[in-house]
Parts: sequence; C-alpha cells; structure tokens
Amino acid sequence: MNNIGSRIKKLREEKGITQDLMAYELNMTQSNYGRLEKDDRRLNVPKIEKIADVLNLSISIIFGEKSDSIQETNKALRKNEIITQQDNEHIISLKEEIIFLRKFLEKIVS
Repeated sequence: MNNIGSRIKKLREEKGITQDLMAYELNMTQSNYGRLEKDDRRLNVPKIEKIADVLNLSISIIFGEKSDSIQETNKALRKNEIITQQDNEHIISLKEEIIFLRKFLEKIVS
C-alpha cells in the first residue's frame, strides 16, 4: 500500500466512513475507490480535494503534515461543533442507506 492511500484509509476509518460512502461522494464505484487507497498513482488533485472535503480535513493532513496550527484549528473546530458525534453517526448511516437503496433501485430498473 502507498503512503497517501494508506493515510486516506486510516483517516477514513477513524471517521467511521465506509468505502461505499466515499465512492458515492466521489461519484465512482466502491471497487474503483478501493483501488485509490491501494494505488496512489490513480489520485489527482481534484480527487484529493474531494476526499479532504468528505473527511472534513485539510489536504495537508492527508499528506502527513502535522503542524501545531492545524492541530489547534482542528481542536477549536471540534469544540464548536454543532452536530454531536451521535448525530454525525446517524447522518453517515442514513447516507449509507441511501446508497444501498439507489443501488437496489438501479438493479430493479435494469
């Protein structure tokens, strides 16, 4: 596994986000997304920007930079979060259900 891809995987798992949800957000299949985490040659700037956006992280974190200012900013943001962790988990669960239902409907319609 590559450096950037393994970091993305670790960050995604820490956030409790599935590959299916990431694939949906990036408008690709889960298998194609999985390949991004294994082969960083497939990554480009727009994909990295979108991944950072979905993970709610700065791109510098994805590239492994850990400056104090970034960590302090993240701490401040966490303190000011309006959505609780439980709400966030519920939202993620709902998104995954929507993805499942869309795939299910695509199979029925085809």
